[in-house]
Amino acid sequence: MRRRDVVVALASVLVSAGRARAQPAGMPVIGYLGSESPERYASRLAAFAEGLADTGFVEGRNVSILFAWADGRYPQLPALAAQLAQRDVSVIVAPGGAEVALAAKAATREIPTVFELGGDPVALGLVASLSRPGGNMTGVSSLSVEVSRKRLEFLSEIFPATKLFAVAANPTSPTVASQLKNLHAAADALGLQLRILNASSAEEFDGLFTATREMGAGGLVFTSDPFFAYRSRQLAELAARHGVAAVTQARDFPVAGGLMSYGGDFQQSHRHTGIYAGRILKGEKPADLPVQRVTKVELFINLKAAQALGVSVPPSLLSSADTVIE
Repeated sequence: MRRRDVVVALASVLVSAGRARAQPAGMPVIGYLGSESPERYASRLAAFAEGLADTGFVEGRNVSILFAWADGRYPQLPALAAQLAQRDVSVIVAPGGAEVALAAKAATREIPTVFELGGDPVALGLVASLSRPGGNMTGVSSLSVEVSRKRLEFLSEIFPATKLFAVAANPTSPTVASQLKNLHAAADALGLQLRILNASSAEEFDGLFTATREMGAGGLVFTSDPFFAYRSRQLAELAARHGVAAVTQARDFPVAGGLMSYGGDFQQSHRHTGIYAGRILKGEKPADLPVQRVTKVELFINLKAAQALGVSVPPSLLSSADTVIE
């Protein structure tokens, strides 16, 4: 079987994995903590499978994976992490944001743990430093949180005459305070006004777009948050229905019909997570594995959405885009 076929097969197994499957005896076990469901994690699981295969591990062949899914109920993450820590797992993988990583940290200080998030793991207290994590945790960090202010700048380029923009924030996010601070600094530099709109459940999403339209804002800027990213299709549908220009962190948003996204390359970050999990299974210690920084940031623009909104995207912005959907 070719390597690509192995990766595709493994990804299929991961996506369809049951929640309470018996673990084959004699294999190392990865405890995988997910904030959502296998379906919402599908593309991330495929990237994780590729990274794991790069180190020679294939689920069901020489490694077993025990999944714990929160199905979008983030307050359940600490309990799920504690359950994984009580099982005979060799390593815990905690991808999908700060909430998942912090739950894993609270559950164990002994079991090697690999996180994946968009924020600063040092500021969050997960590791002592990026170069020498020092404890039982290491992982991958992208620039999704740090570049929130750029989303405002890009939307302002499309609406240069507009001075008011709305910002969607999840008040329960561990990184929301730093993101809002950066956004306010960017707004001050650009001479813009911001109206912060809070949402921590899918039932509140419709209100975000209604409020943005009613206040006459130029558009809606989403802070980086896994809860938003994993619901890109729903957000794109609402943006189209309300006729609101919006920008998020996830490429899934413009692919589903939204206007624009700007954020870290999640496929690369989840692939690195798989690689680190495999390296730890081979005997390396998290304390000695530097936190990987995924510095690639992607700009996706959907011109069909722009036309439907009746807006023109400046050529300078189009030329800097990684992908333009026409």
